[in-house]
Amino acid sequence: MLEKNNIKLRIPELSDVEFMLNMENDSNLWHVSNTHNPFSRFDIEQYILSSDKDIYSAKQLRLMIDDINKPLATTVGMIDIFDFDAHNRRAGIGILIIANERNKGYAGIAIDILVNYLFTHLNIHQIYCNIEEDNHNSISLFESRGFVKTGVKKDWNLRNNNWIDEFIYQLIK
Repeated sequence: MLEKNNIKLRIPELSDVEFMLNMENDSNLWHVSNTHNPFSRFDIEQYILSSDKDIYSAKQLRLMIDDINKPLATTVGMIDIFDFDAHNRRAGIGILIIANERNKGYAGIAIDILVNYLFTHLNIHQIYCNIEEDNHNSISLFESRGFVKTGVKKDWNLRNNNWIDEFIYQLIK
Protein backbone atom coordinates (compact mmCIF):
# COMPACT_ATOMS: atom_id res chain seq x y z
CA MET A 1 0.00 0.00 0.00
CA LEU A 2 2.82 2.44 0.77
CA GLU A 3 4.70 1.85 -2.45
CA LYS A 4 4.66 3.40 -5.91
CA ASN A 5 7.17 3.10 -8.74
CA ASN A 6 10.57 2.93 -7.07
CA ILE A 7 9.50 4.53 -3.77
CA LYS A 8 8.49 2.79 -0.57
CA LEU A 9 7.43 4.45 2.68
CA ARG A 10 8.20 2.55 5.88
CA ILE A 11 8.30 2.92 9.65
CA PRO A 12 11.72 3.97 11.03
CA GLU A 13 13.98 1.27 12.44
CA LEU A 14 16.94 1.50 14.79
CA SER A 15 19.21 1.25 11.74
CA ASP A 16 17.83 4.70 10.75
CA VAL A 17 19.18 6.44 13.85
CA GLU A 18 22.26 7.91 12.14
CA PHE A 19 20.24 9.12 9.14
CA MET A 20 17.60 10.75 11.35
CA LEU A 21 20.19 12.22 13.69
CA ASN A 22 21.96 13.90 10.76
CA MET A 23 18.73 15.34 9.38
CA GLU A 24 17.29 16.45 12.72
CA ASN A 25 20.57 18.07 13.78
CA ASP A 26 21.15 19.99 10.54
CA SER A 27 20.69 23.51 11.93
CA ASN A 28 20.12 24.82 8.39
CA LEU A 29 16.78 22.98 8.45
CA TRP A 30 15.63 23.89 11.94
CA HIS A 31 13.55 26.82 10.74
CA VAL A 32 11.37 24.39 8.76
CA SER A 33 10.51 22.23 11.78
CA ASN A 34 10.65 24.91 14.49
CA THR A 35 13.54 23.08 16.12
CA HIS A 36 15.83 25.09 18.39
CA ASN A 37 18.03 22.45 20.00
CA PRO A 38 19.94 19.43 18.73
CA PHE A 39 18.72 15.92 19.42
CA SER A 40 20.81 13.25 21.09
CA ARG A 41 21.23 9.72 19.77
CA PHE A 42 19.19 8.62 22.80
CA ASP A 43 16.34 11.00 21.80
CA ILE A 44 16.20 9.53 18.30
CA GLU A 45 16.44 5.95 19.55
CA GLN A 46 13.60 6.55 22.02
CA TYR A 47 11.49 8.15 19.29
CA ILE A 48 11.99 5.11 17.03
CA LEU A 49 11.26 2.67 19.84
CA SER A 50 8.01 4.46 20.62
CA SER A 51 7.01 5.04 16.98
CA ASP A 52 5.01 1.83 16.90
CA LYS A 53 2.17 3.68 18.60
CA ASP A 54 -1.08 3.87 16.72
CA ILE A 55 -1.59 7.15 14.82
CA TYR A 56 -4.93 7.60 16.61
CA SER A 57 -3.16 7.83 19.97
CA ALA A 58 0.16 9.36 18.91
CA LYS A 59 -1.48 11.91 16.53
CA GLN A 60 1.60 11.66 14.32
CA LEU A 61 3.51 9.25 12.13
CA ARG A 62 6.96 9.48 10.57
CA LEU A 63 7.84 7.37 7.56
CA MET A 64 11.19 6.84 5.88
CA ILE A 65 11.34 7.30 2.11
CA ASP A 66 13.31 4.54 0.40
CA ASP A 67 14.34 4.18 -3.24
CA ILE A 68 13.92 0.42 -3.59
CA ASN A 69 15.72 0.37 -6.95
CA LYS A 70 18.99 1.47 -5.34
CA PRO A 71 21.29 -0.99 -3.58
CA LEU A 72 20.04 -1.90 -0.11
CA ALA A 73 16.89 0.24 -0.60
CA THR A 74 18.62 3.60 -0.03
CA THR A 75 16.81 6.02 2.29
CA VAL A 76 16.43 9.41 0.60
CA GLY A 77 14.23 11.28 3.07
CA MET A 78 11.41 11.34 5.59
CA ILE A 79 7.75 12.26 5.39
CA ASP A 80 5.62 13.08 8.42
CA ILE A 81 1.97 13.11 9.34
CA PHE A 82 1.41 15.46 12.26
CA ASP A 83 -1.51 17.10 14.02
CA PHE A 84 -3.66 14.09 13.08
CA ASP A 85 -7.28 14.81 14.00
CA ALA A 86 -9.54 11.80 13.43
CA HIS A 87 -12.69 13.62 14.54
CA ASN A 88 -12.29 16.49 12.08
CA ARG A 89 -10.65 14.15 9.55
CA ARG A 90 -7.58 16.27 8.87
CA ALA A 91 -3.83 16.03 9.18
CA GLY A 92 -0.71 18.04 8.45
CA ILE A 93 2.17 16.69 6.40
CA GLY A 94 5.80 17.62 6.00
CA ILE A 95 8.58 16.17 3.89
CA LEU A 96 12.34 16.37 3.75
CA ILE A 97 14.61 14.88 1.09
CA ILE A 98 18.38 14.83 1.66
CA ALA A 99 20.21 17.50 -0.34
CA ASN A 100 21.97 15.24 -2.86
CA GLU A 101 18.69 13.45 -3.73
CA ARG A 102 16.50 16.50 -4.36
CA ASN A 103 14.94 17.27 -7.75
CA LYS A 104 14.79 13.58 -8.69
CA GLY A 105 11.02 13.13 -8.23
CA TYR A 106 11.19 11.40 -4.84
CA ALA A 107 9.17 14.02 -2.97
CA GLY A 108 6.30 14.07 -5.44
CA ILE A 109 5.92 10.30 -5.44
CA ALA A 110 6.18 10.13 -1.63
CA ILE A 111 3.46 12.77 -1.30
CA ASP A 112 1.26 10.87 -3.77
CA ILE A 113 1.66 7.69 -1.70
CA LEU A 114 0.93 9.47 1.58
CA VAL A 115 -2.06 11.39 0.22
CA ASN A 116 -3.57 8.15 -1.07
CA TYR A 117 -2.96 6.49 2.32
CA LEU A 118 -4.54 9.38 4.22
CA PHE A 119 -7.61 9.66 1.98
CA THR A 120 -8.30 5.96 1.43
CA HIS A 121 -7.00 4.16 4.52
CA LEU A 122 -7.41 6.79 7.25
CA ASN A 123 -10.51 8.40 5.70
CA ILE A 124 -9.09 11.92 6.00
CA HIS A 125 -11.09 14.78 4.46
CA GLN A 126 -8.29 17.30 4.21
CA ILE A 127 -4.51 17.53 4.35
CA TYR A 128 -2.56 20.69 5.01
CA CYS A 129 1.03 21.85 5.01
CA ASN A 130 2.84 25.00 6.11
CA ILE A 131 5.44 26.45 3.76
CA GLU A 132 7.59 29.53 4.25
CA GLU A 133 7.06 32.15 1.55
CA ASP A 134 10.61 31.86 0.19
CA ASN A 135 10.57 28.07 -0.14
CA HIS A 136 9.74 28.11 -3.85
CA ASN A 137 10.65 24.45 -4.41
CA SER A 138 8.17 23.27 -1.78
CA ILE A 139 5.49 25.62 -3.05
CA SER A 140 5.91 24.23 -6.58
CA LEU A 141 5.97 20.66 -5.26
CA PHE A 142 2.75 20.91 -3.28
CA GLU A 143 0.95 22.92 -5.96
CA SER A 144 1.90 20.24 -8.50
CA ARG A 145 0.16 17.70 -6.23
CA GLY A 146 -3.10 19.71 -6.15
CA PHE A 147 -2.58 21.61 -2.90
CA VAL A 148 -4.05 25.12 -2.92
CA LYS A 149 -2.80 28.13 -0.96
CA THR A 150 -5.61 29.06 1.40
CA GLY A 151 -3.96 31.41 3.86
CA VAL A 152 -0.98 33.43 5.00
CA LYS A 153 0.40 33.67 8.51
CA LYS A 154 2.07 37.08 8.46
CA ASP A 155 5.51 37.51 10.09
CA TRP A 156 5.17 33.94 11.37
CA ASN A 157 8.80 32.80 11.59
CA LEU A 158 11.88 34.75 12.64
CA ARG A 159 14.96 33.70 10.68
CA ASN A 160 18.25 35.64 10.70
CA ASN A 161 16.47 38.62 12.27
CA ASN A 162 13.96 38.72 9.40
CA TRP A 163 10.28 37.92 9.65
CA ILE A 164 9.07 35.33 7.16
CA ASP A 165 5.44 34.78 6.19
CA GLU A 166 4.21 31.20 6.19
CA PHE A 167 1.64 29.97 3.68
CA ILE A 168 -1.04 27.41 4.44
CA TYR A 169 -1.73 24.91 1.66
CA GLN A 170 -4.64 22.48 1.71
CA LEU A 171 -5.80 19.50 -0.28
CA ILE A 172 -9.46 18.71 0.33
CA LYS A 173 -11.11 15.51 -0.84
